[in-house]
Amino acid sequence: MNNRKRTGIITAVLGIVAFMALFNAGSPTAIIDWPVETYMGLAFTIGWLSSVPNWLAYVLAAVVLILIIVGFYKIGSWVYGLIVRR
Repeated sequence: MNNRKRTGIITAVLGIVAFMALFNAGSPTAIIDWPVETYMGLAFTIGWLSSVPNWLAYVLAAVVLILIIVGFYKIGSWVYGLIVRR
C-alpha cells in the first residue's frame, strides 16, 4: 500500500468521524453508538423529507454514507498528490 492510499484511508476515517460528530452533536448518545445513530438519523431524515418508503430510506442512507466515505478518500488522495508533486 502506497502513501497515497494511506492518506486517502486516513482522510476517509477522519471525515466519517467528523460527519458522525456533526450529526450527533448535542445528543446524549454514547460515542460507541454514534455509527448506528448516524445511520438511523440519516434514514429518518431522508424518509421524512422525501416521503419515500421506509426500505428505500434505509437503502438511500447506506448509499449516502458510502458516497461520503468514497468522497473523503478521493479528496485525501487528491490532496496528497498535489502536495507530493511540489
